[in-house]
Amino acid sequence: MEDILPYLRLVHGAFNAAMILLIFYQGRLGLAIRRARRLKKAFPLARVKRHRKIGPKLRFLILFGFLFGLILALVNERSLFAYPFHFFVGLTIVLLLFTTYIISRKIKGPDSPFRTPHFILGLCILLLSAIQLVLGLGILL
Repeated sequence: MEDILPYLRLVHGAFNAAMILLIFYQGRLGLAIRRARRLKKAFPLARVKRHRKIGPKLRFLILFGFLFGLILALVNERSLFAYPFHFFVGLTIVLLLFTTYIISRKIKGPDSPFRTPHFILGLCILLLSAIQLVLGLGILL
């Protein structure tokens, strides 16, 4: 088992780096939708459909990556808190993703009061994802 741990760490890092790229793509879609709505431009139906389709799947993929990291930490370091800041930033991202999803289900109509909290949580997820990427690289390198 000891001989495959370095490879599993790389798999965890590569998988989560791909998830972070998808988070930024999802954020880009969301910003384009928000911009079109606020500027009263044509409704970007294709982007909305893509944003709604990717979001729930991405949430579970990121949860999977987080849980894989937990298992790796337990096997490799015998502690969840071997990398406490990386752990808590990852946990916060997962919690924000699930909160964002719950809020998104309440968005009804163009003037929904849940749009701004959804937007703010999305920005927080983007910021924390960038931080998490730097922290993860610091652990791997």
